[in-house]
Amino acid sequence: MPVVEAKGTKIPSIGLGTMTLKDDVCIEAVSAALKMGYRHVDTATFYANEAEVGEGIRTSGIPRDEIFLTTKVRHGDLAPDDFEAAVDASLKRLGVPYVDLLLIHWPNPAIPPAAYIPNLCKAKRTGQAKNIGVANFTIALLDEAERLADEPLINNQIEVHPFLDQNTILADCERRGISVTAYCPLGRGRIPGHAALDRIATAYNKTEAQIALRWLVQQGLSAIPRTATPEKMKLNIDIFDFKLSEAEMTEIGTLAEPNGRLINPPQAPKWDI
Repeated sequence: MPVVEAKGTKIPSIGLGTMTLKDDVCIEAVSAALKMGYRHVDTATFYANEAEVGEGIRTSGIPRDEIFLTTKVRHGDLAPDDFEAAVDASLKRLGVPYVDLLLIHWPNPAIPPAAYIPNLCKAKRTGQAKNIGVANFTIALLDEAERLADEPLINNQIEVHPFLDQNTILADCERRGISVTAYCPLGRGRIPGHAALDRIATAYNKTEAQIALRWLVQQGLSAIPRTATPEKMKLNIDIFDFKLSEAEMTEIGTLAEPNGRLINPPQAPKWDI
């Protein structure tokens, strides 16, 4: 599996997203993905499936140190009195002594970064997280987070797919040496059937989803498509035997739409344009 490198850390380019996967479906999906070659699994407290993700890892038989595991602290747990307990609870549910990447899931307008970035850094120093980062952070929030952090922030997990123009924040993260993990990389079902993607897919004997994922990883991003279907899991990692041309990369980059953002909850920041 190819990797994305950030500040000395290697993140597998394709991971398994687990949002909405529950109970035995989640356990079986994580186990199946790892058995077929995945080495990157993404979860969060908010997903309410950390215990199942941990069980899936154990039943897969893949050694823990071969797996890049990410979880996230939810925006309601960012206050100083809540943060450490939230991390402890995540590790207990996962059944692991550490995660490979601990993220702030969403900024909280009512809790400034100065209240939680020090605790995020502390989690790295105590060994609860090998690496730390953020999710859904804008340029202004990254400025503040990096100013407050005394440990390196290696990742910003954000929504990225062909229908959303994220060039501004992507360029800023690249300038900082912060890697980007793309969530909703397949646009929540909007990719299949798109004319331009279908034409390019036909040329490579691939699916439209594979073309979209290739477009992401070819930009140096990691992506975490979510599926519980083994056949789709296999297709999602079968994207490293071809390369899109510069013209194709550019064409896909022009598919962004004004209403392309899919995830915009009440706690979302004012997005960069």
